[in-house]
Amino acid sequence: MSFKKDFLWGAAAASYQIEGAWNSDGKGFSTWDHFAEKQGAVYQGQTGKIACDHYNRYKEDVGIMKEIGLQSYRFSLSWPRVIPSGTGKINEKGLDFYSRLVDELLSQDIIPFPTLFHWDYPYELYMKGGWLNPDSSDWFAEYTAAVVEKLSDRVDRWFTLNEPEVFIHMGHVSGEHAPGVKLQKRDTIRMIHNVLLSHGKSVQAIRENTKQPAQVGMAPVCSVVIPHNDERNTVKAAEKLMFAPDTEENFTAWSNSWWLDPVFLGHYPEESLKHLGKYLPAGYEKDMEIISSPVDFLGNNHYHGYYVSSDDEGNVIHHGAPVGEALTGFNWRVTPEGLYWGPKFLYERYGKPIIITENGLSNKDWVSLDGKVHDPQRIDFTNRYLRQYKRAAEEGVDLAGYFHWSIIDNFEWAFGYRERFGLVHVDFETQKRTIKDSGYWYGDVIRSNGENL
Repeated sequence: MSFKKDFLWGAAAASYQIEGAWNSDGKGFSTWDHFAEKQGAVYQGQTGKIACDHYNRYKEDVGIMKEIGLQSYRFSLSWPRVIPSGTGKINEKGLDFYSRLVDELLSQDIIPFPTLFHWDYPYELYMKGGWLNPDSSDWFAEYTAAVVEKLSDRVDRWFTLNEPEVFIHMGHVSGEHAPGVKLQKRDTIRMIHNVLLSHGKSVQAIRENTKQPAQVGMAPVCSVVIPHNDERNTVKAAEKLMFAPDTEENFTAWSNSWWLDPVFLGHYPEESLKHLGKYLPAGYEKDMEIISSPVDFLGNNHYHGYYVSSDDEGNVIHHGAPVGEALTGFNWRVTPEGLYWGPKFLYERYGKPIIITENGLSNKDWVSLDGKVHDPQRIDFTNRYLRQYKRAAEEGVDLAGYFHWSIIDNFEWAFGYRERFGLVHVDFETQKRTIKDSGYWYGDVIRSNGENL
């Protein structure tokens, strides 16, 4: 058994990273619009004001997706484009853009797979406390309902949140991303609870407002621990560490079990509660039923993991990186086995079909003298990772899809336009698009349903 016949092959992008049109047609101000104004916050002072100009060039971009052969496109919606103040009056012109995008995708036989939130938070809500405000989950549910009401006659698959671990930690703990603040542990844990509650209420809003049966999930980035060998003790040690509970001393806001157990198991990890439960809001227990509203799949954005070994008793021994290890343009480790062990461990613990919602690499790409973009590293990287993903499928892990990150070079957050992740090259001075060798290669993979890997 390999990939299922209905396995979904696609690529992904995010609103602030590609759309541009930052203040067009009534769009509101976002925290990323605000953050990019801060001196030194983004590489060379770059912003997403124009980005890939996808807002005006979406038909061209969908045509490129069709040429490559994508079966699905995972995109996100800009909350402040839809509701400029975050709550209240809907900006119909903003919603209409996404409606046109959905129509264009369907006209090319590409399944639209929206993500409701990929980090561009309404600035007006940030001024009211953002995710720390107890009403934040109701704000997100209101926004969800507006989008679902508009699009669900044609859209039946949804993601609620993208990488909540990242926008909480990097945006509110380390301050490297928007909104660029550094909160204490108490605030961070309260904020995580509100984000999880927002996810749950969003799931309910989708179910309540959809015009056709809908499938719903979340797209976290799950830290993947890879056993250094296949010995039983090492595998068990890696799995244990992957879901290790946060404690008072090692709280990071990245814990897989702290984020995922509430959604899929209906409770926070017991060991974590002993240390961190005191920071949760009074009566948080009543929220757990909403947070664990049934979902249909578990998304996972995966780029790299880390290896561990164990002793004879199964105790973890961290395995150091090899000298001269393979690194991407972002200096992220190349660890293909993560796309086997990550889905395997997640599926065994939570029992939901797995969708890899992001996977790819930053590479040093440019247009060659022959007018083409030759990126053999991206082809090799993706081939290695997909072979491991295929291995998981062959061993019975329920895999529902794969979305390459990204369809197009874009604004890479605090690194601006320095890092190129796309299957399609963008000249940001002229906005010319060029499909890279990897884009054509990926199209061949899709057409064979991965049998040519």
